[in-house]
Amino acid sequence: MTGRLSKISNIILRVGDLDRSLSFYRDKLGMTVLGATGEFAFLDGGGVTLALNAIAGAIESNPPGLTEVVFEVDDVEAAYASLTEVGVPFRVAPRVVMSSNGRDLLAADFRDPDGNVLSITGWRQVS
Repeated sequence: MTGRLSKISNIILRVGDLDRSLSFYRDKLGMTVLGATGEFAFLDGGGVTLALNAIAGAIESNPPGLTEVVFEVDDVEAAYASLTEVGVPFRVAPRVVMSSNGRDLLAADFRDPDGNVLSITGWRQVS
């Protein structure tokens, strides 16, 4: 079933300064940068991608919604439709968050009952 969520593909961490965070993860921890665009940077986490997302303003210690769990699906639009049908209220509809090697990475997000941010994501070939 296309709408089933069974594989975590990314963990997104909110950061106040993307350049400072990239320097730390890349230069201090030795993580490989897969790509960066706008407010996002994607790092190789060895099976799970660590994504950094710059936000404006100071980061508080452990505020709710700071971390996002991302589920990889084969078809983001089909999974979005399937989950919407069963009452999952999406905050953001599928949109392109990164492009690389003739493909677009699509993502859409929603919250769990406790307010934690969850997303679906997947690659689509660009025509």
